[in-house]
Amino acid sequence: MDEVFRALGDPTRRQLLDALFVEDGQTLSGLEARFEMTRFGVAKHLKVLEEAGLVVVRRQGREKHHHLNPVPIRLVHDRWVSKYREGWAGMLSELKHELETTMEKVYEIYIRTTPQRLWEAITDPTIRAKYNFGAGVTSDWKVGSPLRMAHPEAGVELGEGEVLEVDPPTRLVHSLRALWSDDVRAEGTSRVTWEIEQVEDSCRLTVVHDELREDANDELYGGWPMILSGLKTWLESGELLTTPGSLMYS
Repeated sequence: MDEVFRALGDPTRRQLLDALFVEDGQTLSGLEARFEMTRFGVAKHLKVLEEAGLVVVRRQGREKHHHLNPVPIRLVHDRWVSKYREGWAGMLSELKHELETTMEKVYEIYIRTTPQRLWEAITDPTIRAKYNFGAGVTSDWKVGSPLRMAHPEAGVELGEGEVLEVDPPTRLVHSLRALWSDDVRAEGTSRVTWEIEQVEDSCRLTVVHDELREDANDELYGGWPMILSGLKTWLESGELLTTPGSLMYS
């Protein structure tokens, strides 16, 4: 949290986050053109934001694209804001961005746990339900196998997909078709990638939700900050995190 607050304390860095909020996935050149400072200066500010986890960098060919990561902001919100102003609980998770033709949402979080335990929390339906709005995800997690997402109180199946890649305990890729409403069902199939990397006594979890159409319904991806915050809370403390999503079917 100290790094997050330090990064947000500089007005230029806040402006960089604002620029990524408007147009996610920009290159250094694209961001540099928005500021009256040298390329080195912009890169230095981006490095601070990256170290704080507020920006995630992904390489596409020879270029690096910078993505706004709302998870640390969500954690700040859950820790200091939500208990005072419950009505704000879902506001910071509704971030809408545009990319060229399809959208790619990138989320990154550090969790004090082992890769094996984190993998189990992602693939075990009983554990998954603890932080995934009460919905478990079932599959045998073999390439080509189906997966199903359901909540006992929902009355309908919430999602379906196919396992595309499996490399325990570091990488899992699957397709996802949301089914909880006619609006999200019409969006078709997207893709979710889970990447786990051990860093000292913690794990860096990166979740990439892509193959989303431009201007896709934000119900498809807006819940990720709450889900990942709940995952971190449960793995590190064994406690359940109450969010608007977790109350959806209660």
